[in-house]
Amino acid sequence: MARSSAHSASVLHDIHQRQRADGPAAMLGIGTANPTNCVLQDQFADWFFRVTKSEHLAELKAKTKKICDKSGITKRYFYHTEEIISGHPELINGALPSLTTRLGIIEDAAPKLAAEAATRAIADWGRPAADITHLVVATNSGASEPGADLRPAGLLGLRPTVRRTLLYLHGCSAGLVALRVAKDIAENNRGARVLVACAQAELLLFCPPDESRLDVVVAMTLFSDGAGAVIVGANPASSPMAMERPIFHMVSASQTTLPGTDQAVVMNLRENGLLDSHLSVEVPTLVQGSINKCLADTLAPLGLLNASDGGWNGLFWALHPGGGAILDSYEAALGLEPGKLAASRHVLSEYGNMMGATIIFVLDEIRQRRRRCHDDGKDCQWGVLSGLGPGLTIETIVLHVTDSQDEN
Repeated sequence: MARSSAHSASVLHDIHQRQRADGPAAMLGIGTANPTNCVLQDQFADWFFRVTKSEHLAELKAKTKKICDKSGITKRYFYHTEEIISGHPELINGALPSLTTRLGIIEDAAPKLAAEAATRAIADWGRPAADITHLVVATNSGASEPGADLRPAGLLGLRPTVRRTLLYLHGCSAGLVALRVAKDIAENNRGARVLVACAQAELLLFCPPDESRLDVVVAMTLFSDGAGAVIVGANPASSPMAMERPIFHMVSASQTTLPGTDQAVVMNLRENGLLDSHLSVEVPTLVQGSINKCLADTLAPLGLLNASDGGWNGLFWALHPGGGAILDSYEAALGLEPGKLAASRHVLSEYGNMMGATIIFVLDEIRQRRRRCHDDGKDCQWGVLSGLGPGLTIETIVLHVTDSQDEN
């Protein structure tokens, strides 16, 4: 009996080892997409108050313009247009039910955006879509099942056997959560190729200005629509027929929820059809007081926090640009040199905050900057991918960049 038990344990161990990858997961392709409707930030207040029939709120409109001027954003993209809004008066009248309308619009928008970004990521990867074994979709836009995972799978021509995971309402950290899940899948399933797609269509947030809710106005000046996609896999193929070039290796992933902050970032779907998103003004202060220890706890066990190598400035940084104040809090707390967050600030300027999709835009921007040799962090091989989510939760992924991408 003892011999039989030992044999079974040995067989189980061997099966387990054969199922797992030999190395860390890597990002093998990146793609992004935005709707065609672009609104310049210096024209947003005029557009917003016009389409919501709120131009009589002259003082609030003036405040909105000032917020836009200080946002660090130059333009944003939206799926919803003036025509869509005018065709659905319930979108700007809180007394009318609008959930069915909003979900109907974004259930079409989010999958299309996700599929467009995924198509570009697959092309960047260089292998057929049929080689994808797993699909992880994260979105804050939707509340249905089948949802925003099944539709893109059909649009992309993925196999019926593709294993799907759908993540809802992880806020700004949605992209990092999806990448963390993909890392675990890739490293524990030999040969797995995981498509991560994050799509944001902010129609669930959209509402007319309210003089009693300045935080709502701030949200309207910050959030936007877009999608990002990443192909994740371990043990990159090196044959001429299936050459894969790792962009970033995903070395470790962690999640920390700050005690006593469960009301700092909140997202709730309300009866009137709105996704009530609350971001406490204390979030930048909370981050500044906690991020140093949080990141140290993540990097120190890896031996990557070395003062002689420049400390925090010896790394490259891919931070989710939740807003200018959030980036400032990271910069101040970590003592980062000017330019370390240039990629995040650039994405915020060009696209606004696309929630979970934004971090994929930042990763792509860092890759492009390294290729153009414009990035102060080009000599840094190790980096930090980080963002904030409801909780207040800090997601962190440690990255290692590969030389092959720099040579392209």
